[in-house]
Amino acid sequence: MATRLKQIGLIGLGNFGGSLCKEFAELNTEILAIDRNEDRVDAYSSLATHSVVADSTDEGVLKSLGVRNFDLVIVSLGDDIQSSILTTLVLKEIGVKTVWAKAQSKYHRMVLEKIGADRIIHPERDIAKRLAHHVVSEKIIDYIELSPDHSIVELIATPKVNQKTLGHLNIRAKYGCNIVGIKKGVEIIVSPSADVILSEGDTMIIIGTNDDLKRFEDRGL
Repeated sequence: MATRLKQIGLIGLGNFGGSLCKEFAELNTEILAIDRNEDRVDAYSSLATHSVVADSTDEGVLKSLGVRNFDLVIVSLGDDIQSSILTTLVLKEIGVKTVWAKAQSKYHRMVLEKIGADRIIHPERDIAKRLAHHVVSEKIIDYIELSPDHSIVELIATPKVNQKTLGHLNIRAKYGCNIVGIKKGVEIIVSPSADVILSEGDTMIIIGTNDDLKRFEDRGL
């Protein structure tokens, strides 16, 4: 039996929504792309499975497009906060299972949360955080915030841990962090065992609370 393609609705084809459309197209996903701007819809019509010029705040239009049956609908309406909020509200009202929405500000996020958005996206803020962590720490390659209190970081292994096993370092007991992966050149070890030996220059993928990760970065390496 063939695997069913995921159905993704993209509402808003600005810079962020357009980039998502390109990425989903490369992942062989069924995409419904919606925007009020005809030029934007035309620009992504070759990538999207279906592309429509429509007002996403119109409940009847969204119902007619069948979006309630989609696996996920992402609302990315740029600076049009009112349309973003109304569209998200309508999507939840008509029974869309999962709705993600891009927020422009703290107050925009608060409203989206109140009306039931399943996930709030802050692309600019998230990129700024990752860049700032990378610049401030020479050890951090990448930083991903999972929640206000938990994150995943990629840290470079220093000479301090060179040729030591994970069991010897006992990182979980000492720092409360978990190493969920190690990159050794092109090789990636997922869920490494205690007998895996670290080498200087390896990349450690670590998950934990922000406080524990900071403590490990400061003292564990």
